[in-house]
Amino acid sequence: MGLRRAIVLFALMEVTWSLSVTTIGPETVSTDASAHPEPAEENTEQKEAAEEDVMATGELNPNHYPAQRAAKVVQHYLNLRHGSPYKLFGLKEVHSGNAEEVADSGRKYQLEISVHEIISNTKEKCSAEVFFPSGAKQLSPQVQVSSCEEILKLDAKSEEEALYQQYKTNKTVCTEKRLPDSYGHVDPEMTPFWHLSIVASSFIMLKESTENTLYNMAQVANITQLATENDQLKFDCHVLLHDMVSQEIPQWKLLFTWSPAEGVKVLHTEQLPHIHQSEKQAKPN
Repeated sequence: MGLRRAIVLFALMEVTWSLSVTTIGPETVSTDASAHPEPAEENTEQKEAAEEDVMATGELNPNHYPAQRAAKVVQHYLNLRHGSPYKLFGLKEVHSGNAEEVADSGRKYQLEISVHEIISNTKEKCSAEVFFPSGAKQLSPQVQVSSCEEILKLDAKSEEEALYQQYKTNKTVCTEKRLPDSYGHVDPEMTPFWHLSIVASSFIMLKESTENTLYNMAQVANITQLATENDQLKFDCHVLLHDMVSQEIPQWKLLFTWSPAEGVKVLHTEQLPHIHQSEKQAKPN
């Protein structure tokens, strides 16, 4: 019941804050069935989403799922390309959207959105184009963003360099569990690593996104700093994501590096099994 209440709370928060997280207790990390809640029987939003999927062409309602899903992909793209421990992007508002079929090769969305850099509390209106390829094999969406020059120029180099120097010479393996904890709290000292995990997880959320998903970060089950290699901080991370559409909470392991000069580089991802899966699905990059 605790997890179901957390999911409902997340859905309500999603209306006003696009980078909200699902608060998950320690039991969620296990393979117990509670880690994969079933959708509510009478979910009006999901019914509305199913109806809109059939007619998601032409001008879109910016507050409904088709436009919101495409805009969420832009958020993942911006975090992956420009995010850092001190620079994190959220979707503030979708102002308008249009969708069209592209010669049987997929569907293209043209959006006007407001992007929010959360740490500096800076907002900017941007234009974006998202293309979802069609076909039997799922391919990552293609994203183009324009008119976001000012928000992307925000400078966090001094904070990033200080963090890098602090942990670069770390000789011991350090592990932090459950970010945020079951009460939604993140220790201030661990906040940069929570942000860094979101940036790295954006690689997965972008890659796995389709017109039928709406991914958010739920929780870092654990993150371990490994030995520094080639002047790159290296991390092994186990994350829980949340798909608002299916209400599933897929679990992934990531191996990634970070430095102020190189940014985040995802070296390997592996999806952990759902309760009914018999073996792990490794997804090398």
